[in-house]
Amino acid sequence: MEKQGNIRISSENMMPIIKKWLYSEKDIFLREIVANASDAITKLKKLADMGETSADGDYRITVTTDSKAGTLTVEDNGIGMSEEEVEKYITQIAFSGAADFVEKYEKAGGDGIIGHFGLGFYSAYMVSENIEIFTKSYREGEKAVHWASDGNSTYTIGDCDKETRGTKVVMHIAPEEKEFLSEATIRQLLRKYCSFMPYEIYLNFKEGEENKPVNTPVPLYAKQPKECTEEEYKTFYRETFSDFNEPLFWIHLNMEYPFRVKGILYFPKVRKQVELERGQVKLYCNQVFIADNIKEVIPEFLMLLNGVIDCPDIPLNVSRSFLQNDRQVQKIAKHITKKVADKLTELFKNDREKYETCWNDLATFVKFGAIKDDDFYQKVKDIVIYKDLEGKYCPVSGFFGDEVSEEDAKNGKQPKPVYYVSDENAQAQYIKMYKAAGLDAIVCDTFIDPHFISYLEYKNPTRVRFLRIDADVDGALKEEAEGDKEIETIFTDCLKERNVKVKAERFKDGSVPAVVNVSEFMRRMSEMNSFYKMGDPSEDITLVVNTANAAVQAMKGASEEKRKFAAEQIYFLAMMSYKPLSPENLDEFSGNSAMLLEKYLQN
Repeated sequence: MEKQGNIRISSENMMPIIKKWLYSEKDIFLREIVANASDAITKLKKLADMGETSADGDYRITVTTDSKAGTLTVEDNGIGMSEEEVEKYITQIAFSGAADFVEKYEKAGGDGIIGHFGLGFYSAYMVSENIEIFTKSYREGEKAVHWASDGNSTYTIGDCDKETRGTKVVMHIAPEEKEFLSEATIRQLLRKYCSFMPYEIYLNFKEGEENKPVNTPVPLYAKQPKECTEEEYKTFYRETFSDFNEPLFWIHLNMEYPFRVKGILYFPKVRKQVELERGQVKLYCNQVFIADNIKEVIPEFLMLLNGVIDCPDIPLNVSRSFLQNDRQVQKIAKHITKKVADKLTELFKNDREKYETCWNDLATFVKFGAIKDDDFYQKVKDIVIYKDLEGKYCPVSGFFGDEVSEEDAKNGKQPKPVYYVSDENAQAQYIKMYKAAGLDAIVCDTFIDPHFISYLEYKNPTRVRFLRIDADVDGALKEEAEGDKEIETIFTDCLKERNVKVKAERFKDGSVPAVVNVSEFMRRMSEMNSFYKMGDPSEDITLVVNTANAAVQAMKGASEEKRKFAAEQIYFLAMMSYKPLSPENLDEFSGNSAMLLEKYLQN
């Protein structure tokens, strides 16, 4: 006999609010309904393990689309419900839970939620105009129950002829939501949300045919690392992230105490060196997909990786602001960070060749992580490597000098300079001179390096300062303490219209007549302003004339006309090694060069 009842709350008041929070991902209802089915099987299995029931069997969940009937059905062979339990868990708890949701988030003013857990059954009304439940308890003698409601103020409940234990939820899909009657759409959603649910899930199961589950009930991350082969790790990566480039290596997380964390983090090959390429870290709770890249649980810099992390202990039922302040969540994030740092350190120490081979792909991730997370920086600071001028990798900390005492700093002493190259081709002339002088430099040629070396200076203010290879030419390369005032005066007079500062120094290498020395501070300011699209401050450059060069020495005996001509050409040559000439200067330089070539050939 069927009877009617009243639901004490009305969806008319809450549906606009539910839609506000769920509209962009209303397909999450399928995860909620399938997760409920999974829970029902888990409860039955626990009772069987405790000896409270003999029920066992081929546990599974079936999902069925019926476009003709306009229904989407999810059925399990789990614990099932009696009429009393349906009244309690569906009519009372499910609907009152939705009411609590509305009340909570009206008060919170839109704090946002993760996963929307807690809506459960009610979320199906996002796409359904009516829902029916057919259920039969595992207990002997219990009648099968039918429940139906359009989600508003009334429902009906009574007996039905369901013969097997478990629960079947039949969603009558609303006309405007017909996409959820498509087998392809439902398959895609099951793969997205339910790929690793612990029981086999079948879509449109056909008796007598070979049916394959759409999920993997025992995902690789749930196994012990020693049980997994290299090929299994690679296969899991390809299938989970649709990336057919092999990962560099991976970290298998497997912890039970003091909190539970399982997962695999993969280091992918970097496709572009010029930008931070966001990865995809999928977060699960007991093998149920929650969301991608939840920064409250997974440190931001780790989102450059690809991976899956399953954290059963995280209270996903709450706002993100709660997660930000939850100590357990913070401990999990720190643990994951530590495991990543430990893996990198282990590779650096035990397989240096592989570490160096992978470094081009790792460098951006490691440097960004060090800047964003001090704990990570402390763990990896001695394994950050750079190439020197001979192409050999060295830890950057190995270039640092002894600490400058506070007293020495007051007297003007600065930390040891570490010279660096930002463009090996453009700065080839400087590199040649530094090598000739027996000096070394590191190669900083990725977009994150300017930020990272500034961070290293901030963290080690008494041990290091970085100078680009063109920022300390007269200090690094000069051979004698005193310059040549006559040469300095000649060049200053000849170039006075160009408003350029001139210094004359003798270098160990006499092949180059002059180089440009750039203020490191002003150049960094210029780069920062350019990055933030602010006004560019005027450049602070000095033309350093090399008195060891024969052409420069010849200036002393030359006529004023020849001096000016030669000074202009030497200035242009030096500027070209620093940056491209302006169209006007390039035109002048080309004309002068053509004239020199003509006179050379005539003579």
